[in-house]
Amino acid sequence: MAFLDQNPEIGYPLVAGLGLLVGSFLNVVILRLPKRMEWQWKRDSREMLGEPELYDPPPPGIVVERSHCPHCGHQLNWYENIPVFSWLALRGKCRSCRAPISVQYPAVELLTMLLVLASVWTFGFGWQGFGAALLSCYLVALAGIDLRTQLLPDSLTLPLLWLGLIAAVENLYHGPKAALLGAIAGYVSLWTVWWGYKQFTGKDGMGHGDFKLLAALGAWCGLAGVLPIILVSSLVGAVIGGAWLLFKGRERATPIPFGPFLAIAGWLVFMWGDPMISWYRNLAGF
Repeated sequence: MAFLDQNPEIGYPLVAGLGLLVGSFLNVVILRLPKRMEWQWKRDSREMLGEPELYDPPPPGIVVERSHCPHCGHQLNWYENIPVFSWLALRGKCRSCRAPISVQYPAVELLTMLLVLASVWTFGFGWQGFGAALLSCYLVALAGIDLRTQLLPDSLTLPLLWLGLIAAVENLYHGPKAALLGAIAGYVSLWTVWWGYKQFTGKDGMGHGDFKLLAALGAWCGLAGVLPIILVSSLVGAVIGGAWLLFKGRERATPIPFGPFLAIAGWLVFMWGDPMISWYRNLAGF
């Protein structure tokens, strides 16, 4: 790590390449994890209800099974699976059936690369930079899954929460007390909003995964970061969500996933929370 700090001309290209590779893996997580979850839910439900077993082969795994075209099943060769470059070389189409390949693939890869680079640029090549990059990758996966399915899997939010608390034990970004109080405040604040909305309307205003994601972000950003995350995510959600509803011609009651807005706000506050708070205080005059 010290070598990379002293030789950034080597460190940054290395991190950029690693970010692209991790982004390629995150695409697999975004696309396959919800299907695996749904398959497991159906299997557990049949078992609880005492229904007979059905032939229902599991969807492709996240780690073992090779990448393939979702249209024709063509398994990708290594040269068809190079992040970003393969998509450009194939002109966004499957080499076998010529079906279009979603722009999600290069977009997630490039986004992950940029966030990982920003992490080491801000915190260096040590443990702080590694932790920031890890948080960034988790948030990309969670935002992508929530955008596609309106799910925030416990298998991602809960490990992210524990990793934030573990980092606080070593005072990587702040102390254990700030992390624990941040996690509690993050969960309770959104749970309170959900409970109040439920009492008045009889409907769920948001999913429980949002509570857990904000709790995880509270562990990483500390107690002082929870309120800015809520404010920024609400502002971003109002602007982007409103524009999306207008563009799609949807009604205001159309459900919109809140996880991506929490992820954006959480990442911004984690990276530059102190300057943001100082700027706001100066602007407000206190």
